[in-house]
Amino acid sequence: MTQPTHDPAIVLFDGVCNLCSGAVQFILRNDPEGIFRFASLQSAIGQQLLARHNLPTDIISTIVLIEGGRAYTRSTAALRIARRLRGAWPAAYAAILIPAPLRNLVYGFIARNRYRWFGQTEQCMLPTPAYKQRFLD
Repeated sequence: MTQPTHDPAIVLFDGVCNLCSGAVQFILRNDPEGIFRFASLQSAIGQQLLARHNLPTDIISTIVLIEGGRAYTRSTAALRIARRLRGAWPAAYAAILIPAPLRNLVYGFIARNRYRWFGQTEQCMLPTPAYKQRFLD
C-alpha cells in the first residue's frame, strides 16, 4: 500500500444531500492537517473541475476526489479520502483490494437511496467560520 502524500486534495460533493454534507463535516473533523478542500458539485468551481477532468457536469450521485492531478469517483474516492484521515480510518483503504465493480455496487445502492434515507436541503451547506477557508466556493 502506498503512503498518502500531504498535498492538498479537493473533495466535490452533492451540496444538497444531507449524507454528503455529513460526510464533509466528518472529513473536516478528522483532517486536522487541512489536507482537503471542498466544493459542491453544483457550484461554478465544481462544474469547472468536473469539466477539466472530463467528468459529466450533471453528475451528482458520487463523491469526487481530485488528488495528484487525477479525479477519482465513487468508492475509490471514498477510500482514498479515508486513507488520509486521522485515527483508524486509513485501515479502511485495505478495501481497495476488492474489485471496484463490487465496491461500487454497495456505493451505488447507498447513493441511489441517500435522499430517501438522509434527506436533502434546499441549498448547499454553509461552512462554519472556522472551516470557511477550506471551501473553494
